[in-house]
Amino acid sequence: SFIPGQFVNPANPKIHRETTGPEIWRDTEGTVDFFIAGVGTGGTVTGVGEYLKAENPDIRVIAVEPKDSPVLTEGRSGAHKIQGIGAGFVPEVLNTAIYDEVITVANEDAFAASKLLARREGIQTGISSGAALHAALQIAQKEENSGKLIVVLLPDSGDRYYSTPLFTE
Repeated sequence: SFIPGQFVNPANPKIHRETTGPEIWRDTEGTVDFFIAGVGTGGTVTGVGEYLKAENPDIRVIAVEPKDSPVLTEGRSGAHKIQGIGAGFVPEVLNTAIYDEVITVANEDAFAASKLLARREGIQTGISSGAALHAALQIAQKEENSGKLIVVLLPDSGDRYYSTPLFTE
């Protein structure tokens, strides 16, 4: 059998550095100002962040973690309801020097943002996507970010959450 070990395997951020980062750079024609992603294994925010900052060091990389498990901001873990991020430890592959800011998101805000996206755009996402979207909306609402291009990575679809409180309304 094979265990990929995503929290410790350098191939995790490497693939995002080689594929996801360049795709974002190409698709935005190099005009991205912010990249926002939740921290699960740490591979996405590390790989994409490293690629984008190599292209333009002024790009702001924002990491997202659960408010109830603020490992990156406060050094403590806790129970939370945002599946997919906030593992309760700092992943080995996470480059903590690559992000400029960490935004913590409450469970209810992650759920609300995911539901908002489903209602307004017809896109069903999971709870960690809701957390990333909530963080992106916070960044977008700041006056100094008017006209800035914000890329937020939504890592999960809603199909695995149909039997959870995310879809009870």
